[in-house]
Amino acid sequence: MYLYSLTLQKASCITSAVHGNFSGTKQQEIIAAKGKVLELLRPDGNSGKVYSVTTLEIFGEIRCLAPFRLTGGSKDYVVVGSDSGRITILEYIPSKNTFEKIHQETFGKSGCRRIVPGQYMAVDPKGRAVMIGAIEKQKLVYILNRDTTARLTISSPLEAHKSHTLVFSVVGIDVGFENPVFACLEVDYEDADNDPTGEAALTTKQMLTYYELDLGLNHVVRKYTESLQDFSNMLIPVPGGNDGPSGVLVCSDNFITYKNFGDQPEIRMPIPHRRYDLSDPDRGMLFVCYAGHKTKSLFFFFIQNEQGDIFKLTLSVEDDMVTAIKMKYFDTIPVASSLIVLKTGFLFAASEFGNHRLYQISHLGDDDEETDFLPSVEFTAEYDAYIVVSFVNATLVLSIGESVEEVSDSGFLGTTPTLHCCQIGDDALLQVYANGIRHVRADKRVNEWKAPGKKTILKCAVNNRQVAIALSGGELVYFEMDLSGQLNEYTERKEFSSEVICMSIGSVPVGEKRCRFLAVGLADHTVRMISLDPSDCLQPMSMQALPTVPESLCIAAMGSGDSSESDQGGLATYYLNIGLQNGVLLRSVLDSVTGDMSDTRTRYLGSRPVRLFKVKIQNSEAVLAISSRSWLSYMFQSVSRLTPLSYEVLDYASGFSSDQCPEGVVSIAGDTLRILALEKLGAVFNQITINLKLTPRKFAIDQQSNNLIVVESDHLCFTDSTKSERKQQMAKEIIESAGNEEADLAKEVAESFMSEVLPATEFGEPKAGIGQWASSVQVIAPNQKSVLQSLELDQDEAALSVAVCRFAFKPEESYVVVGIAKDLTLNPSSSSGGLMNTYRIVDGQLELMHRTVVEEAPRAMISYQGRLLVGIGRILRVYDLGRKKLLRKCENKNFPYRIVTLSSMGSRVTVGDVQESVHFVKYRAKENRLVIFADDVSPRYVTATCFLDYDTIAVGDKFGSVAILRLSDDINDEIEEDPTGAKAFWDRGLLNGASQKAHLEASFYIGETIMSLQKTTIIPGGSESLIYTTLSGSVGVLLPFTSREEVDFFQHLEMHLRSENSPICGRDHLAYRSYYFPAKNVIDGDMCEQFNAVDGSKRRAIAAELDRTPPEISKKLEDIRTRYAF
Repeated sequence: MYLYSLTLQKASCITSAVHGNFSGTKQQEIIAAKGKVLELLRPDGNSGKVYSVTTLEIFGEIRCLAPFRLTGGSKDYVVVGSDSGRITILEYIPSKNTFEKIHQETFGKSGCRRIVPGQYMAVDPKGRAVMIGAIEKQKLVYILNRDTTARLTISSPLEAHKSHTLVFSVVGIDVGFENPVFACLEVDYEDADNDPTGEAALTTKQMLTYYELDLGLNHVVRKYTESLQDFSNMLIPVPGGNDGPSGVLVCSDNFITYKNFGDQPEIRMPIPHRRYDLSDPDRGMLFVCYAGHKTKSLFFFFIQNEQGDIFKLTLSVEDDMVTAIKMKYFDTIPVASSLIVLKTGFLFAASEFGNHRLYQISHLGDDDEETDFLPSVEFTAEYDAYIVVSFVNATLVLSIGESVEEVSDSGFLGTTPTLHCCQIGDDALLQVYANGIRHVRADKRVNEWKAPGKKTILKCAVNNRQVAIALSGGELVYFEMDLSGQLNEYTERKEFSSEVICMSIGSVPVGEKRCRFLAVGLADHTVRMISLDPSDCLQPMSMQALPTVPESLCIAAMGSGDSSESDQGGLATYYLNIGLQNGVLLRSVLDSVTGDMSDTRTRYLGSRPVRLFKVKIQNSEAVLAISSRSWLSYMFQSVSRLTPLSYEVLDYASGFSSDQCPEGVVSIAGDTLRILALEKLGAVFNQITINLKLTPRKFAIDQQSNNLIVVESDHLCFTDSTKSERKQQMAKEIIESAGNEEADLAKEVAESFMSEVLPATEFGEPKAGIGQWASSVQVIAPNQKSVLQSLELDQDEAALSVAVCRFAFKPEESYVVVGIAKDLTLNPSSSSGGLMNTYRIVDGQLELMHRTVVEEAPRAMISYQGRLLVGIGRILRVYDLGRKKLLRKCENKNFPYRIVTLSSMGSRVTVGDVQESVHFVKYRAKENRLVIFADDVSPRYVTATCFLDYDTIAVGDKFGSVAILRLSDDINDEIEEDPTGAKAFWDRGLLNGASQKAHLEASFYIGETIMSLQKTTIIPGGSESLIYTTLSGSVGVLLPFTSREEVDFFQHLEMHLRSENSPICGRDHLAYRSYYFPAKNVIDGDMCEQFNAVDGSKRRAIAAELDRTPPEISKKLEDIRTRYAF
């Protein structure tokens, strides 16, 4: 078995984000680290949206990220610390739309190790040095400089190691142009390590240590160390030099403290708590992230605590000494992993859980006189002024403004249907109709050209300066605009032997007077390229035969925007898109000199003839193809994509641009006119969001109604009833604590407190104590996108599993069983017992029948042969339905640690253990026994399993590996266990395991915790594939190869790319994909698809080694993707 791994949706969880001027322009950009992916984001101040500019797979784990700029420079670089054991400096190259490696220095072993640097990184604010640190002991400092040609240079590493030291945070202190200084939060555990009584560990203090880089002597010294009062989690550097007082803010439990060298006294301030907070009063409060903003006249920080409250922090400075910390509540947003304040007045929040957000800061909130923190934005874009709708016997012109209204003085002929209309030249309009052409000038003068004799205009192709029309009888007439804005007919006309069905002309390239090509589709099943160059005007250039009659044509310049700041950069490639009447789309590359068509790609779009329309996407041309389904062909991050639109069937469309919708589409669907905005470019899946009450843990599908039964639970959380009780208790305490004079006021405050409801989506849930849980069961109708029923469980009951079951003696009724843990603590893992709630489904609603008490938490359950199979701790047990509780039927206690997954096919069951991979079990009905007949030889921390066939199972684990295990043909599932111990010693399994073992067919490291595995088809008519989803939000697919030739081709392509285009952060690709288990029989499609992004010379060299051409390889990559997914 050979598989091809492909990521369909990249991870969405941002672990770290930094900002800077990475393009070298004045525009600020954001670089986000998403596990193994680096993404450049560009916030648009006009639209308030964040656009993804480029995404880079680094085939390694990004551990830390920091931007820096050399003194006097105008461009930011980014330093990446990864699991490669190397420090990497990257530069973004706008012309290539990619990151390039400037420097890479090796300092240690690969992998995320305790004493190998890469976990922490800090940069000197003046860009002179960078410190990269490990969790324990090692810290290295690199000096950054520039050589005589202004290129970045990096020194050898300078050591700042200290043994027996754990590091919590590292920052660069702003000291102006004095020797660079770095501050570290450290704990020296040597005394605690050597003390067998454990008393030293209780008295160990955390240290704030300053390291100074002496640029003259070229070495690092520990300048100063002081012990801290409280354990701290984060350091915040304060601007220094001419911008501020320098120093550092130390964030600790319930306090924030300002510290600096010299005579500066320590200034300590408690962290504000919410008034009448329902959270556990014994919990402390921490700041979890911050964003600093600095201008020439002021600086401030936005600091967020673990409840999501943001405070604006400023320092009062007198005579270069800080006298006070001022903190003011600013706003509350969901808890973020990174906050970034942009100069354009926006706040970017990379959320820890949930969607990332871009906020506009309307006011800094200091006082009423303060000016708004907003830039002046000038809108220079030009928008469409009219929508023209053509009917069978008339043309309607609508103006676009605050509302859409009919216009009568446009100059267009309204009594006839319109074939085409557009703006031509700088300020004129053009209308093409059956009997002629109207050229409406800016001063409303109309020039009209009439079709000769009894001929009519059948088709036309128009751009900003050229018009080509096809008359009945196959005659082609060509017009071109002169410098005065007048349309002039070319003296000769072109006759074709058959009728013209469709035609297209490309846009006029920037800096040129005309497009050189006209594409004409004829009824004789051909497309012909006609020259429009004055030297050989209307002469044929090339021809392509088609399998059937063409329906429409579209020449699009894709791969470059019009502006100099194009996202894609470089020259555009001309593509000829041919829509056929049988629902097939052909796309050929046009040679910009000869007009030859090459590298033709084919795609079936639907049952209706394909109509093509040119639209604008991210300042670049794209093609909207309409068949029985609508598709968009566009370039995104230098990769060509063809994606279906999640919208109903359209009949006609055109590009549309207005103030509210700069890059939209105006379309006709049935008898309605619609304006669409094409968003979420690059996304493969259409997502519909249904908001849930708590974090979903598992769901099951009721096959009768197709409803989802979702179990949700959250740790450190109160149920609604507990919150209500706590509120009443606090209100009572408010009234009781007040004196007689304040009784009325206290009563008013208590009533106000009781009526106040803070939405949990914005303000978060109150934090409960450890071991406290809130859970609920919800019934969801996915088709209606609604929650039908919500049942709240008791306080401290954690819902962990769910199954929909039909019991053998009542097959007509469906039951839902929910597995619950009582008083569950996560570390160390323990609970006071478990419960199984049994609900009957009546008219789509759940009715509680009874509760069954069990000894441990039931973490996995499935319906099995008319009974319920449950994993309770390390026991596998079969239950049947009883009147007052579920009844035990049989059990097996021979599992190693804890059962976490169950899957079944036929009579076989696979049991996933939390630590010891999967066990294959068979239920023997005659003997009423569960027998383990085979298991795996490797330990795996199982999170998901899925049967591929009766002998093969896919296993995903929490460390990010996927394995395919198969039982060989000679394995016997009728094997007898040995309850008496009389069987010969050598016949037993190794280490008390099963005597038969599963064979490893394939293994591959994904890099993110696998949450689910499913065998399914994604697209209509596609082949089956194995889908996986991960904790970080990515969705991927493992595709089976159909031939040995395909396997050999992709193996060799992957091998060449490993050597020619090695991962940018220095991680060895094969070692990365073999992180915990050696990669076996899986080819990395993400690596293969990087073929399209490498330099042209490397592409040709790799293609030559494979005896192919680069277009052939690109086509094979596209084919294997479109066979299974979009």
